[in-house]
Amino acid sequence: MIPPSKGATQPVFTILPSGTLTSGIIATHRPVFTHDWALAATIGVIAVGIWVVWLLVVLIRKLKLKTNVASTEASESSPLLVQYQAPMNLQTYTAKLENDPLLCSVCAKLDFYRILLYGIHELEAIPLGPLSSILERSYQCSFCRLISLYVRRARVMEEFPHIDLSDIECGVYTMSCGALQKGPHPPLRYGRRLQITGNGFWQIHPAFSAAGPLIIHLMQEDAFKFGRPVDLHGRRVKGTVNIGLVKKWIKLCQVNHGNKCRNVWRVDRNLPGFVRVVDVVLMAVVPAPFGCRYVTLSYVWGSGGAEYWTTKDNRAARSIPGGLNAATLPDTIADSISFVRQLGERYIWIDALCITQDDPQDKAIQLHAMDLVYGLSYFTLIAAGGKTARDPLPGFRPRTRTPQMHIEVVQGLHLFVAPPAHAKALALSTWATRCWTYQESALSCRRIYFTEQQTYFECRCQVFCEGIVAECKADSSSSFLRSPRGEYFPVPGDPFTGYMHAAEDCTRRDLTVESDIVDAFTGLTNALVVVYGLGDPAKAFQYGMMLTELHLALLWQHDPYTPRARRSLAERADSSWPSWAWATWRGAVCYRSRDGDGGIRVAGYNIDALVIETFIDAWYIVDHSGDIVSLDVRRVSRVYYTEEEQPLYSSPEGILDPTEMPLDIHRPLKPGTLIFCTTSSRFSITRRAGESNGESIFADHYGLFNILSTTMNSPPIWVGTVVLPLNPAPPTSIEFIVLSRYNYVEGLHDEESLKNYYGCLLHVMAVSENEGLMERVGLGVIHIVAWVASTPEEKVVFLR
Repeated sequence: MIPPSKGATQPVFTILPSGTLTSGIIATHRPVFTHDWALAATIGVIAVGIWVVWLLVVLIRKLKLKTNVASTEASESSPLLVQYQAPMNLQTYTAKLENDPLLCSVCAKLDFYRILLYGIHELEAIPLGPLSSILERSYQCSFCRLISLYVRRARVMEEFPHIDLSDIECGVYTMSCGALQKGPHPPLRYGRRLQITGNGFWQIHPAFSAAGPLIIHLMQEDAFKFGRPVDLHGRRVKGTVNIGLVKKWIKLCQVNHGNKCRNVWRVDRNLPGFVRVVDVVLMAVVPAPFGCRYVTLSYVWGSGGAEYWTTKDNRAARSIPGGLNAATLPDTIADSISFVRQLGERYIWIDALCITQDDPQDKAIQLHAMDLVYGLSYFTLIAAGGKTARDPLPGFRPRTRTPQMHIEVVQGLHLFVAPPAHAKALALSTWATRCWTYQESALSCRRIYFTEQQTYFECRCQVFCEGIVAECKADSSSSFLRSPRGEYFPVPGDPFTGYMHAAEDCTRRDLTVESDIVDAFTGLTNALVVVYGLGDPAKAFQYGMMLTELHLALLWQHDPYTPRARRSLAERADSSWPSWAWATWRGAVCYRSRDGDGGIRVAGYNIDALVIETFIDAWYIVDHSGDIVSLDVRRVSRVYYTEEEQPLYSSPEGILDPTEMPLDIHRPLKPGTLIFCTTSSRFSITRRAGESNGESIFADHYGLFNILSTTMNSPPIWVGTVVLPLNPAPPTSIEFIVLSRYNYVEGLHDEESLKNYYGCLLHVMAVSENEGLMERVGLGVIHIVAWVASTPEEKVVFLR
């Protein structure tokens, strides 16, 4: 519009009562000017209105968030106000719920948003009805379908067709996911997951306990709906492993965990010069370069394999570039080489390729360096998804695994059944049943597990996996993923604690060649020698037994499920191992009276490997050359005095002279014969009441026997307890020798006739004797007062 000229008359507008706009100078009025201003005013009003509405929305959201945080903080300090009352309210909270046609009538009453936001206490789990009804509703209900999926994965109906699912009343409550960073955090920041309970039935029934708890997670794309980060929410698992994600896991540990994930010794050590590795760039088996960074492989061989082993015939050819033909290697090994190459690493140690399999001397040297090979590796790649070396690494190549992540949309939230924790996933694998793989895992500071479900990363500080967003820089967290597997080695504490755990775990696993038991254990014992400064490994350990703690190492018990039978040692030159070593016998052994995982124990015999006083001054052993050498066994000496113990137990004193041993035999003593001086006495035994008629669940191969004394009173008094093999049937009386003093435990003797007091029991070994040589038959305890009353005889023991 052209502005009016200077001095021109300006229009004057007047608003009349009727609302009519008039002008005093009609000649100069222009309608276009009026319409432009009206349009601008309208646009301005609309813009201001939109801004005001947006501001109100922001303020309301902030106010709601503050209210939620405040109410949750109040619930933390006064849990009865919200945590325990919320479940009852949430069951009937339906006013604001949208009608979800994909839910059954039971699940439609639940507000899953509020459940995951505020939580449900386990004591106030919301009932979902019988498991049988949930399975029937799974065809129409997305949430019931998640529970049904778990039941199908557990193969409950296939393996236990007679189970009555209507007896299992299910409910749902929430568990905290923890946090990746150290707190404190606002209460609403902690993510929650749903856990389905089955009135305790799932914890005890083998079908469900093997599969692990039924936990339902929220996917990461819905975390923002709760104002939370994606930490510890679900992540989609694809058909192949994300190599970049694996690299991230390794780097997070390497950069942030420092000395904690360095190696089992936490000091600088180097591989011996005789160790070879596979160069994945040159495709050759070469001597390990000094100080090189390398990966180790742990896998299941399976049957056969000679066609791809390194032998004396092909060792030279494989040492030149290109000498190792990947086409001739089984899938596990070929995939592992390719995987290491994709990670940007150059060297990998694989036993079948790096040890000359038909060279006994090379094999022996290499096997005794396993503590260094696995303990110094950058990480160990564990092929836990296969049963033989011919199986591929699941997820490394396309179509080698089928993702098992099933996602259901429930009230707009993406939920899925969590895959088993890495401990459960590995427990179901063939890899976890093999004895050799125990030390390979226990000695490694970092482990990457390929399982059928997904890939896991584990170090001494963190656990990561493909299915959960858990990556962080912290060296510790409260993440639910960090469930211990019990294979960290050595465990904190004294050296015998680590030895005890390792012996129990190793002997539960299988060996193709029975005589490999000591070799498969040597890497662990070598590591213990270095960590605790035990000196010469050959003097600290023999036949798998910890000789520096021999008074404790002798206190093992047989697996009651396994018949008492010696291992087949035909493959070895030293084809006779001593009876006092657990490695001599087939099956698992235990040192502890009980544990939380339902492990092997003899019912009623609650004795731990604990010694509060040693009585044997000197121990000797016949070495492999036939010489008698002394052992450096730690002593436990304390002074005990009590009015009940009269007279006090007196142990033989003095040091034996090996040249004056009283055993008069015309043959040399076999290597492994233990020689020591102690007291010996004979007692009657009788099968514990209730076991002879088959009531004991452990009565197959070993039984609990009462030790009886006739020297103190008539009728005989129950003075102790011993565990003995049932086949052949033990005699009515048996000889015992004293090992050490133990504390008191109820239920192991007649407590009315013999009072319990600190240190009142003796560890005793039941023995059989033939031509002056004794063999271990069983282990038990006897009240010290009864032992003294039996007038025991001092004796030099030759224990084979």
